[in-house]
Amino acid sequence: MNTTADPVIQATGLRRRYGTGRHGFEAVRGIDLHVNRGELFALLGTNGAGKTSTLEVLEGLAPASGGTVRVLGHDPIKQRSRIISRIGVMLQSAGFPESLTVAETATMWHGTLTHPRSVASVLADVQLSDRASVPVKSLSGGEKRRLDLGLALMGRPELVFLDEPTTGLDPQSRQVTWQLVRSLLEEGCTVVLTTHYLAEAEELASRLAIMHHGVIHTEGTVADIVATQNARIDFQCSGTELLDLASLPALAAPINTSAEGRVQLQSSNLQVTLAALLDEAERQDLRLGRLQARSASLEQAFLAISDAERRAA
Repeated sequence: MNTTADPVIQATGLRRRYGTGRHGFEAVRGIDLHVNRGELFALLGTNGAGKTSTLEVLEGLAPASGGTVRVLGHDPIKQRSRIISRIGVMLQSAGFPESLTVAETATMWHGTLTHPRSVASVLADVQLSDRASVPVKSLSGGEKRRLDLGLALMGRPELVFLDEPTTGLDPQSRQVTWQLVRSLLEEGCTVVLTTHYLAEAEELASRLAIMHHGVIHTEGTVADIVATQNARIDFQCSGTELLDLASLPALAAPINTSAEGRVQLQSSNLQVTLAALLDEAERQDLRLGRLQARSASLEQAFLAISDAERRAA
């Protein structure tokens, strides 16, 4: 994966509003973002965060209500003809003609593209070669998603938008999709991804942003965002009072204990805190039951954003 500081997407003050007046709703409230050439940028967020509304503007499917947007150096609405052959789009749901076969659908799409890959190679990539003669209406939901992905990639795009690409896929098909995306990145393609599978973003993303209620709350690499969260240690101990927990290094929050002797710690350095805890337990000859030590995660950072707002409310 080779990325360069050559932005293929630049958005400043991007807004997207539905309706007018007091009955209107602003789904995207003035966000700034950029996507560099050759990277996979994941746009994450809670339901209703504004991810799909943002993507529709970047894809040129809807105008922005405010701000400026450039995709491959052009306005995606006013100069759409200059970028349409250079991008691939996979929407959340596709509207395939149900009566056509898989091969007929792919052939029809093939005829609309400037420099398309062959139908056979595309169907092979998404593991639908053996379903070529099957009507689209007979495909499973996961197979339709794979067909949609294949058509999005058929035109050899420089930039691909993938909106929830693995929804409905079984674990094996998801892995196949991930490998296909990795191949795109190795070839220098730029990918913008939305997904509810945080493991997908952790696995594939060069950088990501987390949206909530129409704004971007945090942006950076997975490592940058995870580093804002604390690791956690949980254990059960009948002799909690014998442990000098307050002196443990790198504690990052108050110590939580229950009447049953359950202890929860947060640490800014899991290895240091856990090693000191185990040494202290050994010194006191205490057994730490049901011991769990968990590094910070992207899921933890994701949940912290909505939790912070709920606490404030």
